[in-house]
Amino acid sequence: MKTEIFSVNGMKCEHCKTNVENAIKHVLGVEMAEVNLANKSVQVTYNDELTSPIQLKNAVDGLGKFEMIL
Repeated sequence: MKTEIFSVNGMKCEHCKTNVENAIKHVLGVEMAEVNLANKSVQVTYNDELTSPIQLKNAVDGLGKFEMIL
């Protein structure tokens, strides 16, 4: 398992937080995703044999309102 923190542009409220967390949690291999709205970041614990930061970024960016910075 690997834990990383990524910046996410576009988050402004609890609804944004929930959307980003849910998008990441649905990626195969993700164990935990926790957004920090104050820092505009998300901490993700994932199995790096099943997923990658690019796949996490694609899940967040695919929401259309947000951009994950790798």
